[in-house]
Amino acid sequence: MSVRRLAKEQPAAFAFSKATKAKADWWIAKYPENRRQSAVIPILWLVQKQEGWVSEPAIRAIAELLGMPWIRVLEVATFYTMFMLEPVGTAALIQVCGTTPCALRGAGELMTVCKNKIGPKDTLSADGRFTWQEVECLGACANAPMAQINDYYFEDLTAESMAQIIDDFAAGKKPKPGSRVGRASSEPEGGALTLTDPSLYDGSAAAKIDKLPNSDPVVA
Repeated sequence: MSVRRLAKEQPAAFAFSKATKAKADWWIAKYPENRRQSAVIPILWLVQKQEGWVSEPAIRAIAELLGMPWIRVLEVATFYTMFMLEPVGTAALIQVCGTTPCALRGAGELMTVCKNKIGPKDTLSADGRFTWQEVECLGACANAPMAQINDYYFEDLTAESMAQIIDDFAAGKKPKPGSRVGRASSEPEGGALTLTDPSLYDGSAAAKIDKLPNSDPVVA
C-alpha cells in the first residue's frame, strides 16, 4: 500500500471561513472540553469542503483549534482516503470504482474515457478543473459500473454517459446524479419486483407514536 503524503507545494496560510468556524464550534461543543479532539474528522471534512483539499497550514490550524499536536491531525488525514492531500479539480473529482462488480460491467472503459478527456489518474488536469481516481468498492455494486463525482453517485454508467457527464461539468452544468437507466435506488431495471405495495414500508400501517422512547433530555 502506498504512503499518502502531503502535496509538495503548500499555500502560505489557511483561515477558517466564518461559516466553517461556526460549524466547527458546533462539532466541538458535542464533546466534553477535555475530549474536543474527537471533532477532528468532521472538522477536517469541513475544511476540505471549504478549500477543496486539506493543506498543511489547514492541518496546523485544526490542531491549534483542537489543542492537539499537528502530527496527530496529520495521522488522521493520511489514514482516511476521503481526505485529499493535494489540490483536486474545481469542477469535478471523479472517483471510478474499479472493484470486481464494476470491473466486470465496464469500469475499465470509464477509466479510459477519464484518461482521454482529463489525463492521467491522480493528477490535476491541465486546466485545474478535473481530477479522476480509481477507488475501491463504493457500495453500489448492483448499479455497476459507477463513480462518485464530488459528493454524489452516478450509476449504471457507460463510456458514452461518462463522456457526456464530463462534458457537462466542463460546460459549467450540474449533471443529475443517480442511475443512467432510470433505476430507483438498487431496484432491478424496469422497476421493483417485491414490496410493490407502499403500505408495507411507508409506515402508514404502523400504530401512531405520540412520543419517541428515550426522547427526554438527560438530566445530570
